[in-house]
Amino acid sequence: MSKVNLKEKLTLFESYWDPKIVGELNDQYVKVAKLKGEFLWHHHENEDELFLVIKGQLLIKLRDDEIELNEGEFYIIPRGIEHMPVAEKEVHILLFEPKGTVNTGNADSKKTVHKLKRL
Repeated sequence: MSKVNLKEKLTLFESYWDPKIVGELNDQYVKVAKLKGEFLWHHHENEDELFLVIKGQLLIKLRDDEIELNEGEFYIIPRGIEHMPVAEKEVHILLFEPKGTVNTGNADSKKTVHKLKRL
């Protein structure tokens, strides 16, 4: 295993809402993604989801609250909680998720990524 430079990895792709694997840890993937615009309302039945903002500002809408994350901040969405990430401008994030986690959780859409690419 060699060290990983997140800024470098994030230069290797341009797509939004398309997480990429940059590492593995205890049956979890470490992923990076670029976000812009609104995602979709969804939840993950069996997995918690950690969002760490590397660059930009991310709003996570919950049905009864909103969480604003700035660079260097993270938030853990507990399993079963419906949420919708929103990025007014481009945001770079780091995610920790169990290997079987689908990015759109219980929802299926054009933004669903079934096969993750590894950087």
